[in-house]
Amino acid sequence: MNQALVDQVVNAVLYEGYILYPYRPSVKNRQRWTFGGLYPEVYCRCANDASTMQTECLIAGNTQTSVSITVRFLHVVARQVAVLEKALQTWPVTELPPHHFVEALQVDERVIASWQEATERQVVVGEVPLDELVGGQRSFVFKYPGGRDLEPLRQKDGQIVAVIVRESQTLAGSVESSALPLDDGLFRLGVRVSNRTAWDMGPRPQRDDAILRALASTHTILGVRDGAFVSLLDPPEQWRVHANACQNLGTYPVLVGEEGATDTMLSSPIILYDYPQVAPESPGDLFDATEIDEILSLRILTLTEEEKRQVAAVDPRARALLERTESLGQEQWLNLHGTIRGMRSLAVEDDHA
Repeated sequence: MNQALVDQVVNAVLYEGYILYPYRPSVKNRQRWTFGGLYPEVYCRCANDASTMQTECLIAGNTQTSVSITVRFLHVVARQVAVLEKALQTWPVTELPPHHFVEALQVDERVIASWQEATERQVVVGEVPLDELVGGQRSFVFKYPGGRDLEPLRQKDGQIVAVIVRESQTLAGSVESSALPLDDGLFRLGVRVSNRTAWDMGPRPQRDDAILRALASTHTILGVRDGAFVSLLDPPEQWRVHANACQNLGTYPVLVGEEGATDTMLSSPIILYDYPQVAPESPGDLFDATEIDEILSLRILTLTEEEKRQVAAVDPRARALLERTESLGQEQWLNLHGTIRGMRSLAVEDDHA
């Protein structure tokens, strides 16, 4: 497996929709985390959202074949900027001093906004022999506790005038896996990821509160040893019926890695083709569903200085995006304009034949 190539695609999926253009809270980003969101079951009973994601795919193998399962998602964190009523000289503190929250604050040249961040989470189920999965469903449970973190904001003179308050909610979930023998040497692997977070949400649940208890950008990475995954998009003719019978809910399994590799499959919440790649001309993540690098990058340059300050205040990823775009050279801009990957001849039919 080409781990670097797989990681590049997986990370692009993980942060798709993380910061949508125009990359600042005041305009478009009130509705984020648009892909692969799994919400608490209690919330899904009153909202049009899912609490589970199901992957089914085919493996050519035998009793020696084993599979590895890894689930990745983002744990959303609420970030607020608290302005202190009286500046502090020392840190840390046991309790947050008297304060009031603001949407954004400038401390010297730095601007910080109250918004949402995300922490990467990875659930490693590990390697399991296929014959064990055929014998019965295996369940793997996980839990990430919530917490509160305080980060002081200092002026150049050393005084602490504000605090960044980050709060995360406890998340719990499960990964259930099973396998079913089909034709000789063919198995159907099933993996179900579920949000099992308990939540006393009250009579009027808010989506922003639900997002803090969601598994955002959820996707599953599958590996196989002593076997091979079968493409669901272009399966061998003798297995096409079995491929069509696979039921995938909220996810799209595709082969990843170098062209022709069959040892890794990415079950993505975004529709992809087999062996997806990030364009080598792309200077970096744009986080947008369209990912039209040239258009988005040009539009970033049209932002006013105040709008750029708002972008930089979002978080380090948004700030890096802005700095990267502003530093693009002429050759990089030309590469973004368009590239021919390959050419093939087309037979021309004679309409009068």
